[in-house]
Amino acid sequence: MNNLNIRKASVSDIAAVINLIADDQLGATREQVSGPVSLVYRTAFERIERQNGNDIYVAEIDGEIIGCMQLTFITGLSRKGLTRCQIEAVRVSKTLRSQGIGKKMMVYAIDLAKTSGCGLVQLTTDNTREDAHRFYKKLGFVGSHVGMKLDLLNS
Repeated sequence: MNNLNIRKASVSDIAAVINLIADDQLGATREQVSGPVSLVYRTAFERIERQNGNDIYVAEIDGEIIGCMQLTFITGLSRKGLTRCQIEAVRVSKTLRSQGIGKKMMVYAIDLAKTSGCGLVQLTTDNTREDAHRFYKKLGFVGSHVGMKLDLLNS
């Protein structure tokens, strides 16, 4: 994958990113991919762009988007004011998995976090994503916390 390029996403990439996010057992039930890009995705992308330290990245080969992830830098008071990088929505095209693309994306994210002054990289992964758990553990991530969510849309 020498021709892999990772860059910040632009508004013209939204449809490709949403298609990647929707292309799994969980995303298929949560995303809307038919028809033109929904206004909710465009609005969300614009909000992300306006927020410093919050960006969508895409991985592409020969101009085709084949992966995505969202990186958010969070400065807190705990750990002596530590800044952490939160990684979300990591996806690689189903047809290209197990070829090292995800690893290259994660190395890119970790290197960016280091050069941005972060002292910690964190992510959450759904309990049902056992392949993802193995992948992240191979990269050195440890299951140190229990993640909890409250769904405000369906409660």
